[in-house]
Amino acid sequence: MSTKKIHSSLLNEEGVSQLLHRLFREERPSPAIKIVVILGQTATGKSDLAVEIAKEFSGEIISADSRQVYKGLDIGSGKITKREMRSMKHYLLDVANPKRQFSVAQYKKLADRAILEINEKNKLPIIVGGTGFYIQAIVDGLVLPEVKPNAKLRKELERKSPEQLFEILKKLDKARAKEIEKNNPRRLIRAIEVAKALGKVPKLKTDSKYDVLQIGLKLEEKKLKDNIHKRLMARMKKGMVKEVEKLHSPPAGGGLSWRRLEALGLEYKNLALYLQGKMSKAELLTKIETESWQFAKRQMRWFKRDNKIKWFKPNEAKKIEKEIKKFIK
Repeated sequence: MSTKKIHSSLLNEEGVSQLLHRLFREERPSPAIKIVVILGQTATGKSDLAVEIAKEFSGEIISADSRQVYKGLDIGSGKITKREMRSMKHYLLDVANPKRQFSVAQYKKLADRAILEINEKNKLPIIVGGTGFYIQAIVDGLVLPEVKPNAKLRKELERKSPEQLFEILKKLDKARAKEIEKNNPRRLIRAIEVAKALGKVPKLKTDSKYDVLQIGLKLEEKKLKDNIHKRLMARMKKGMVKEVEKLHSPPAGGGLSWRRLEALGLEYKNLALYLQGKMSKAELLTKIETESWQFAKRQMRWFKRDNKIKWFKPNEAKKIEKEIKKFIK
């Protein structure tokens, strides 16, 4: 076929139409994946709501909880049970060995993969949890620094108190020290590790690739405190003490050191101290309840920074469903 004839065919109406269609199809970017996030303080009923939303909107659920990623941390972390899942698929539960630190970068990598998998099935990805940094990593598409764990440095830092760790971080990076959880040795050690490797904890870059609806659950203070108390009593009855004993005891359990259990925070920290005889049962219950309330306040401070979150009461399921319907249209 001559060049003249080819040009002629391209210039006819059908040829131009096909050419333009092909060009636009190749250049037009894929629409952002829509995801729904159910977030909020501890003991606000996020997991139950996520299951309801998944059933209503043909979704699958990705956990955003920094302790539920670990195998064996079940009762103390409030990990959803198979029965409570009601056949709804859940991702990012039991994906890490509790002996080893699991980073936000690792979480983001697995969560991004899960979102793609859910989307490819034409289902709605639903993120649920209360770990603000995990949620921010997904929602804002944080580009996280790749810094490998430094075993020698960690061993040295693990001997220090949270107060000492905070002072070290403050000298290395004042900006990071202002926003970090002061009483969380795990996070303090990681921040020091990154700061020492990179000179400072870098300002996080963002590269968001999702279209996100964030639903926040909020309870009045009295009700939230009551929920925290009732939940603690239920977990104790369910066998939370035995869970920590098993995690500590080799070979049947995980063989976690007391130090590692303490680093996991809240229930695990205090139960480790209790099992070492460092506090009474009454002190244990008071300590867990007080620290859970303090943790809930820190969670709300974190979430308040994001004005894109739409807040609801846990019993406003119909309003929440209406918001989601509007979003996924």
